[in-house]
Amino acid sequence: MTKTFTPARPIWCAGCGDFGVLQALVGAMEELNIPPHERFVTAGIGCSGSLQNNLSCYGYHTLHGRVLPTVTGAKLANPELTVVGVGGDGDGYAIGGGHLMHAFKRNPGITYIVMNNGTYGLTKGQASPTAPTGYQDNVEEDLDPVMLGLSIPGSTFIARAYSGQPAQLLRLTKAALEHTAAGGGMSYLEVLSPCVTYNDTYRDWRTSVYDVDEEEGYEPTNRAMAFTRMQELREDGRLPLGLIYTGERPSLESLSLNMDFVAPALQDITKPDLSGVCNDALQSFIK
Repeated sequence: MTKTFTPARPIWCAGCGDFGVLQALVGAMEELNIPPHERFVTAGIGCSGSLQNNLSCYGYHTLHGRVLPTVTGAKLANPELTVVGVGGDGDGYAIGGGHLMHAFKRNPGITYIVMNNGTYGLTKGQASPTAPTGYQDNVEEDLDPVMLGLSIPGSTFIARAYSGQPAQLLRLTKAALEHTAAGGGMSYLEVLSPCVTYNDTYRDWRTSVYDVDEEEGYEPTNRAMAFTRMQELREDGRLPLGLIYTGERPSLESLSLNMDFVAPALQDITKPDLSGVCNDALQSFIK
């Protein structure tokens, strides 16, 4: 069942970094002339989980931490869709962390945008996987998902933006969508998106971000260089922004689908042989 509705007004706190992500995604889709009926956006649980409610598109909330298997299945069901998954650092790196590494490995043709604020804003500010040592008495070292992605050979597009720098955020969002549209596979874009209520990092991040797009000699096509540079910047207390890595590898759907198998959403459901198969499948659950 589907329901057509007018995009809602965002419910985020004034100043939330997620507004920038929403604006960039809307702007990128408009610049790329992606019609609403070809957009499929799903969101996880958390403050960022309502983002797709504010877009003209198909979409829904997934189970907590299950954005990536959902969008992977959607892309395999209908490769002609522009498929986007969005979520927060808790949804994507905690309960959804296992799915993240397998998505990097599989390289499905989807765009995954993670809004990272280092806290569980919806549940009153507990430390998330990316919270630094000392935040809310956190004794653990923070997770670096960019370095995680670089360590997995299947990854093909890794970038980071900051909602406080909207021009670059729009450019990277558009580049991510273009990578998947060209058949390059999964685009992973982390956005530093401050929580003004529980972890207002605007002042800290404004002075600690570092743009590798402007670094002379940096080669985003060189995985080893990217990993080494990320480690150096981490040790210096800097947060790298920009297109960090891009490579070439077949997408999951190009390997899984072929001329002998039509994607489920594109099949003619009126064909007698197909209806018979569907009925047999339904009957198998009754037996």
